[in-house]
Amino acid sequence: MTGISLLTSWSFAPLQLLPLALVGLGYARRARTLRLRGAPVPLARRLSFVLGLALATLALASPVAAIGEERLFSAHMLQHVLLGDLAALALVAGLTGPILRPVLAIRTLDRLRVLAHPFVALPLWALNLYLWHLPVLYEAGLSSGAVHALQHILFFGLGALMWMPVVEVLPAPLWFGTGAKLAYIVVVRLLETVLGNVFFWSGAVIYATYERAERLWGLSPLADQGIAGAIMMIEGSVVTIGALAWLFLRLGREGELRQELLERGLEPRAVRRAVRYGRGEAL
Repeated sequence: MTGISLLTSWSFAPLQLLPLALVGLGYARRARTLRLRGAPVPLARRLSFVLGLALATLALASPVAAIGEERLFSAHMLQHVLLGDLAALALVAGLTGPILRPVLAIRTLDRLRVLAHPFVALPLWALNLYLWHLPVLYEAGLSSGAVHALQHILFFGLGALMWMPVVEVLPAPLWFGTGAKLAYIVVVRLLETVLGNVFFWSGAVIYATYERAERLWGLSPLADQGIAGAIMMIEGSVVTIGALAWLFLRLGREGELRQELLERGLEPRAVRRAVRYGRGEAL
């Protein structure tokens, strides 16, 4: 395909897009049920979920996918950060406890909530990220549609799992408060930055597929690889700045509320738990 045709090519692979459609339908039906019960999902949550679906669709069906799979590693990297980081974050931010209640009512699925523990979610996400960027697995994804779909499912699923302790749709451990979340985000970005630097500074092309591919827009394979590393680091930096700003503001609000409640003479442990889980205003 020529560069122009690649830029206008949209693909709709059922294996990857059907799960998104089913998730969107399930969310809409549950949100409608909650609205009819007088407990509507906040508008910001609903908009975030729609944004997540749109970003995931963009990653999987837009020309970014075609260019990444056939010509440019940098386009493939853009696809992966859209799917595994931005879309995953937006979708998780769109969830609430009441939305998930029917899913968690299934005993087998309820037992999987342990995967959202920060000491489980973070290692799983990091292991998945690094393993899929090993040449043998990355090349397998490029040469096999089924392996590529699995790669995308794991990037998205474990990306969402990584964000869950931060957004805390499900209650995280008591010790994993706002300060711990700040440290968690820093660790996430350090792990991602290390990998991005490998691509940015490597003096050799890592993936043979992109070394052999017909070039687009005069980019050499090494320059393309450097851009891929820069995309990973820049996207990570922007998201990190936003997440840290949100957490710092939250930390300040929690400190003020905690002090106010203690000055009222309330029991310190009850205050700590209430503020930690966002129930301080109810005391």
